[in-house]
This record gives sequence, C-alpha cells and structure tokens, in this order.
Amino acid sequence: MDLFDYVREQKKEKESPLASRMRPAALEEVVGQRHIIGKDKLLYRAIKADKLSSVLFYGPPGTGKTTLAKVIANTTSAEFTQINATSAGKKDMEDVVKKAKDLRGMYGKKTILFIDEIHRFNKGQQDYLLPFVEDGTVILVGATTENPYFEVNPALISRSIIFELEPLSKEDIKMLLQRAVTDERKGMGAYQVKADEEAIDFLADISNGDARAALNAIELGVLTTERSGDGTIHVTLDVASECIQKRVVKYDKSGDNHYDVISAFIKSMRGSDADAAIYYLARMLYAGEDVKFIARRMMICAAEDVGMADPNALNVAVSAALAVERIGLPEARIPLAEAAAYIATAPKSNTALLAIDKAYQTVGTTKTEQVPPHLKDAHYKSSEKLGRGIGYKYAHNYPMHYVRQQYLPDGLTEEKFYEPTGIGYEKQVMEYLDKIKNQEELT
Repeated sequence: MDLFDYVREQKKEKESPLASRMRPAALEEVVGQRHIIGKDKLLYRAIKADKLSSVLFYGPPGTGKTTLAKVIANTTSAEFTQINATSAGKKDMEDVVKKAKDLRGMYGKKTILFIDEIHRFNKGQQDYLLPFVEDGTVILVGATTENPYFEVNPALISRSIIFELEPLSKEDIKMLLQRAVTDERKGMGAYQVKADEEAIDFLADISNGDARAALNAIELGVLTTERSGDGTIHVTLDVASECIQKRVVKYDKSGDNHYDVISAFIKSMRGSDADAAIYYLARMLYAGEDVKFIARRMMICAAEDVGMADPNALNVAVSAALAVERIGLPEARIPLAEAAAYIATAPKSNTALLAIDKAYQTVGTTKTEQVPPHLKDAHYKSSEKLGRGIGYKYAHNYPMHYVRQQYLPDGLTEEKFYEPTGIGYEKQVMEYLDKIKNQEELT
C-alpha cells in the first residue's frame, strides 16, 4: 500500500456510513448471533484458532454477515480478499485465484475469499470457483440473503458449512444504538448526542432486527438535527420517526392499548364489520404486533363467533395462520386480511361455545354417569358376557344412515347441549336433523 492508498483508506474510514464504521473488529464486540458465535460454538472456535474452512452465511439484511467476514479478516493470518457478486466478473475471480496460487506456492499462505451476495453469481461463475475451493486454493466465505439450498450450487454447498443468521433482537439493536451515540472514535459521540430512551426503543423496534437500518436512521437523526441551547443534539421520538420515514403509532404491546385494539378487532369481526376489522388489523401490523398472536385470535373468533353457521371460517383462519408462518411479513398481511374479511362477513353462531360450556358445567356439577352398555367397547374377549355392546344399532344399516337409540347416559337423556340456530350452515343442520327423525318415525 502506497501513501495515496493509505490516505484514501483513512479518509474512507472517517467518511463511511455509521453502520460501516461501527462494525466490530473482534468477535467479542459482535452483538447477537450467540447461537453460532457463542464461546462454545464451532464458528467461534474456528475463527479464534484461525482454522476456518469454507462457510456460507445466510440471513436477512443487517444481521451481521459482512460483519462476521470483517471479523475474520481482522483475525486471520491468511490473505483476505473481498469481491461483490453484483459487480465482479470472471476476470476478477481469475485474478484472485492467480494471486492465491502464488501466495500458496511461494509462502504457503492461505487465501480467504469473501463473496458478498454470492447468490448473484450464475451457475457458470459458481462452477468456476469449485475446483479451487475443493483443492484449498481459496477458502470461500459467502454471504447471501437467499436460501443457499436454492441459490448456490449443490457442489459448493457440499464443500461448505452453512450458518444461518437470525434477525437481531430488540435488545441487541438498542445496545448497538447506545454504543453508536456514545462512541467518540467510530460513532457519533463527538457530536454530543442525547438520544431519548423512547427514540432508541422505537428505532430498535421498527428496524425489525436490521442493525443497518437502525444505525442509518440514528445517524440521519444526528446529522440533520440542530443543536439545542445547551449545545447537545437531541434525538427525540419525533426525530426518530422522521428518519425512518414511518409515523409513530401509539401502541404499547404490553399495555392497555394492545388489549384495546385486539378487542376492537375481534368485536368488529363478531359484529360483521369487515372495514373496521381490516382497519384494526392494519393498525396492529403497522405497529409491529406479533402476527402469530393475531392469527391465534382469529382462529378463536372463527370457532367461537362464526362456529357452525359457517364451519369453513375456521379452515380459513387456520390456513391464514399457516401462511403467516410460511411466508412472513409483509406478504402475510394478505392472507390475514382475507381471513379477517371472511370471518367478519360470515354468518354468526355461538352454539358450539354454548354447547361445550353447558356440557362442561354438567360434567362438573353432576354425578358421573355410566356409558350405556350398548355403547361400550365390545372388541375384547368376554365383552359379550359382560353385556358390552349388546343391542347396539349400527347407523349405516338403516335408512338415511340414522336410527334412534340412547346415546347419553341414564339421567341425562333429556339434556340438550347443542341447539342449532337456523342461521347459515346451521339451517342445513336443522333441516337434516328434522329429516332423519321424520324418516325414522315413518319407518
């Protein structure tokens, strides 16, 4: 590196974005991802011992894939080379491989090749690397936001260890933000920043596990906010919301507002107001409510409030809950809205709820009656001698696949638990029950 390169690197380090400047230089500084870089984990041991083999880092943006690569660069004695798959071509890879061969042949020095966004390489480009990864000319460190099992050649995958990075927790992001506004060397500490706790909390929450997004927002807030009378730059909640271009929604996920909005959501579906239901759904999603919690409440509403008036409502709600788990946000908002609209516009009946509650009460307040003998299990030996199953009438042997016989225990034969309302599908239920009973009387 000549003098001009040195000056250029120093200037680049000072003027680079906060998220880049705040990247840790050592493993101990890394926040989050303890499941792969905890002190007892394979990756931690391999980096510390400088015995890294080819690896692929897979995870959402802002979770630390490039950060881990930089830590490896600062830790290893090997030559570290970085290229980006969005701009690099075959010529760049040929240059890296040639240099790696020279270093290996002349000095016995290994080369680590970090390829950011490796999924951008086409099959031919990935195939070119394969023999050099296989013979150890280069140790591959790839980073991708896409599932490597779909986007990276199987041959490269088989020669690499895949580490999946998870979105950082809210507490992890808060720690990074606090570090960024107080660090005078790499962060914004020299600006004399005072960041309100609610501003830090908002950015940590709204960044959805993306450290880069949170750091970019706090940097923008500091650089665009005028100093107050005491000479400090005051980052408030309003400043934070402007920097991330998202309005603050007053929604405390652990307080009364959380319960008020979910209550309004359920009552709107129960009251057959699809517009209100979708509005409250949007309000919860916008504020970052747990989508699994929303999906669970919708399944309950479908069973409790729609019930037998449209049994398919529960199927729709369950399908929406499954879709939420499979596809995640933002796309998951669509099946959730579809299910909310379906439940809201479906006919309503709570007869199933009333039936099970009444049955529960009966079980809890009356003597446990014996199952009628003709309904008891008759599959084992000596059942007939004990009178089990004798006299049971098999419904399919009778017209309409129905025959009148006693099913409730003695002492409860006059009880009625399920009483259909005649609304929606329950109208068909009532007609069917009337039909089979009339048929039995005719015969």
